[in-house]
Amino acid sequence: MRRLFQVDTVIDRPVAEVWTELTAWDRAPRWMNGVDTMRVDGTTVTYEARGKTIQAEITAIEPGRSVTIVNKQGGVTAQYVYKLSQEGERTRATLTADLQISGFPTVLLGPVIRTAIKRTDSGQLQNLREVLERAGTRDST
Repeated sequence: MRRLFQVDTVIDRPVAEVWTELTAWDRAPRWMNGVDTMRVDGTTVTYEARGKTIQAEITAIEPGRSVTIVNKQGGVTAQYVYKLSQEGERTRATLTADLQISGFPTVLLGPVIRTAIKRTDSGQLQNLREVLERAGTRDST
């Protein structure tokens, strides 16, 4: 697999609160661009995006710390690793995305696929931060 991107952000919320939102799969459309619905059954993640039903697998999980999700569609395999760490009263969230593209004609579309995934998914943590901090502002008023 080849690194597609790594992003991080600091969220003004404790790790437990960020973890709860990160793994509240039915609420993922609030911060995942293009995702209309999401649910988890065991380790299988099923979501609707752009009119398609897609399945992915949770391949690793450390409750409160990290979750790894692998998505395979045709010749494209994407691995997303979400990690959380406490920084005082706040949380540092990191998302690492690795991508493998194989097979003809998928390989020919590699640059387009990489650009599209990066554009769509690299803003997830920023969106998650906005959702959590906006909710926290409402809670404190």
